[in-house]
Amino acid sequence: MVERWTRERRLEHTRSLLLDAAETVFGEKGFTAATLDDIAYVAGYTKGAIYKHFATKEELFLAVSDRYWRRYFENFAEVMSAAKQVGARERDDIAQRWRELSRDRGAEHAALGHEFTLYLLRNPDARERLAAKRTEVAEALAKFIVEGIDRLGGTVLIPPLTLAQVLIATSDAIVLGSELDDVDLYRPIVDMYVSAIKLP
Repeated sequence: MVERWTRERRLEHTRSLLLDAAETVFGEKGFTAATLDDIAYVAGYTKGAIYKHFATKEELFLAVSDRYWRRYFENFAEVMSAAKQVGARERDDIAQRWRELSRDRGAEHAALGHEFTLYLLRNPDARERLAAKRTEVAEALAKFIVEGIDRLGGTVLIPPLTLAQVLIATSDAIVLGSELDDVDLYRPIVDMYVSAIKLP
């Protein structure tokens, strides 16, 4: 029997295809040069389909970025789900996962993150419009951090939202520094992040 898709499932499928296309186009052209027409063409939809899901190009970019971050969260959660502590082995595992994830368009995504940051700095109206969405991403990361540390019986030594914001602000620079300068900054920065956590 052929499975019938609900309206919600069709919308989610379309949204996913639009995000895939946007990730590709933003990666190839950059945020500024990419157009909604380009993204619609790659996705096989009209620009109207994009507007059904995203009000602006900036909102679409943030959705792509949010999905990318969630992939990171899920990988780190997988490492931490079996951990009883955050010792040397766990830090090595986290750094290795991050290194592997960064090979999959990580430097490209990091460069896009910097380009988008510059765009927001130069466009205060867009920055103001998107402030709530950016906060939402940081709050989701803070929640993830708190849940993981609570499970280990630890305490975050600085406000969790501050730690989340530090992670977001520094991670793109770590990926780009590692890639451009051919140095491995992943494990040292994991050690720095973990220094903000007190474990039993």
